[in-house]
Amino acid sequence: MRNPHAGVPFDTSDEDIAEALLDVSIPTLMLSLVHMSGDPDLIRGRLKPAGLFLNEVQGYMSEEDKAAVRSLALEIIGSYRDRGCPEPEPISADLLHEMMNWLVCEDVPDEYVPMLMEEMELDGADVRRVDLTADTETREAFPVVVIGCGQSGLLAGIRLAEAGIPFTIVEKNAGVGGTWWENTYPGARVDVGNHFYCYSFEPSDAWTEFFAQQPELQSYFQTVMDRHGIGPHVRWETEVLGATWDDEAGTWSVRTRGADGSETTLVARAVISAVGQLNRPNTPEIAGQETFAGPAFHSARWDHDVDLAGRRVAMIGAGASGFQIAPTIAGEVGHLTVFQRTAQWMFPNPNYHEAVGPGVRWALRHLPFYGRWYRFLILWPGCDKGLEAARVDPDYPDQQRAISEMNEFTRQMFTDWITSQIGDDPDLAAKVVPDYPATGKRTLQDNGSWLRTLTRDNVDLVRTGIDHIEADAVVTEDGERYPADILVYATGFHANRVLWPMEITGRDGVDLRSLWGERPAAYLGITVPGFPNFFCMYGPGTNLAHGGSLIFHSECQMRYITQCIEALVAGGHRSMEPRQERYDDWHERSQQELKTLVWSQPSVKHSFFKNAYGEIHVLSPWRLVDYWEWTRHPEMDDFVVR
Repeated sequence: MRNPHAGVPFDTSDEDIAEALLDVSIPTLMLSLVHMSGDPDLIRGRLKPAGLFLNEVQGYMSEEDKAAVRSLALEIIGSYRDRGCPEPEPISADLLHEMMNWLVCEDVPDEYVPMLMEEMELDGADVRRVDLTADTETREAFPVVVIGCGQSGLLAGIRLAEAGIPFTIVEKNAGVGGTWWENTYPGARVDVGNHFYCYSFEPSDAWTEFFAQQPELQSYFQTVMDRHGIGPHVRWETEVLGATWDDEAGTWSVRTRGADGSETTLVARAVISAVGQLNRPNTPEIAGQETFAGPAFHSARWDHDVDLAGRRVAMIGAGASGFQIAPTIAGEVGHLTVFQRTAQWMFPNPNYHEAVGPGVRWALRHLPFYGRWYRFLILWPGCDKGLEAARVDPDYPDQQRAISEMNEFTRQMFTDWITSQIGDDPDLAAKVVPDYPATGKRTLQDNGSWLRTLTRDNVDLVRTGIDHIEADAVVTEDGERYPADILVYATGFHANRVLWPMEITGRDGVDLRSLWGERPAAYLGITVPGFPNFFCMYGPGTNLAHGGSLIFHSECQMRYITQCIEALVAGGHRSMEPRQERYDDWHERSQQELKTLVWSQPSVKHSFFKNAYGEIHVLSPWRLVDYWEWTRHPEMDDFVVR
């Protein structure tokens, strides 16, 4: 059987190949040429990338060198086509490491190579899949309930199906995708490159933008769900109210409520929570908001029946969602007033709204391993480098402004980008340049659209706090009145209320949210003592602020969870839960590590990363390579197994 990443045979003409090569990433193309030709000397000569940048599309090479590579590629690709597109011979581990180093213009440390090789699947093997050894009857006696059918819940279903474990997914929405089902506001798009923001075992050559918009993202998850036959296992428009552990029976009773209000209880041997952290909208309480006479809605509950054309729109909040909404609607509305509590740092990404050319899609489909190397190319710059940059230098002066020399350099770079976009407007500059260390909150990406929007005649940015809302206006603390016909709350989510509003009751009647209070925690972000056979995906302490993608994390977590289920099923065990000392040690070490990073700085205020006490319990402070290693196999000594 042909390696699915080795390309699909083609008979494309030389002229059409030459046209396609105008679109592609030239460094990525060169590595595909090595596979096609079997000649590693192609990357040992003069032609090489001059550097690597985050979110790269065509490669950092001179136009002359790009043209030389295209000419060379036309010859090699033509020969490959004429030979019938044979599957390339395997490449040695040493050469693959050399190719990695060449592509990213630096030495990739040895400790990363196994993780990267697994992620790229150059041998076509999905090693994160776990095949259970127990017989069919034993597996079928271990039903699992999965809560949520976003990207992590869908992944859980796929892996459970592969393992032959019976499962039911309970999803409160009417369709798959989680955040990409719910957030349909204008301009909604992903901020991780799409050729990495997809399952490692389900790449797509169909993306039309490098950072796809919501409809295309939801469609991707729908396609994957259909391909794997997961839909029949899902109870749509059904919400989980709570789950209770029966220690004697070794089962969970999961209470659900359907769209018609009827309640049902599902009995399972294990529960996987895949509810995410950004799924419950946070609408602030503002005096008088109930008196507003026009349409008012949260960005995650966008009312598409409301016509914005020519209307006065007040948007409260300008974080990640508002940052995308404003540029999309500014040309349509009569006037847009943006109320922003804190300025946001952003970094330049000229490809943020760029279309994927047809040549790229052709290369992804036909050129051996082009897609896998491109996935690596966009993964590597965001793979733990952001964590290094987030480290606080305790000896650095003026930590209100920056936390290290590297952070000060980042601050200057970001500031130069911001001020270059707004022209000679000191008043606007004072509003849009943040006063806290760079990357201290969620850092946004901008291709200039946000900042250009703020310079429009029909757009105002207001940084004064809101005092109250009237029937047709928002009034700020200085008494200024801003008329409005439509009110949009782009105010984020209850990120720190993990698993809210569900009631999860473990051994001896302990309520999980009461146990956690404001400080949710789970061992490896996955398991909690006293809650046997209860597993979290995207659990406490696993949100990523320094790179990678949540899909990568989810694949790590689900492999770990499936292996835990394998241990239970194959061993004939009733339950497993982490030892209290492992849980306590993990949480303590995570908290200590977080305190050394920029997100914990006292000067960073109004951050959804922080709880009411200014502590962070939702973020991961760990390198991707470490988390990958820790979750490759569960250590059974970490658990109490009954």
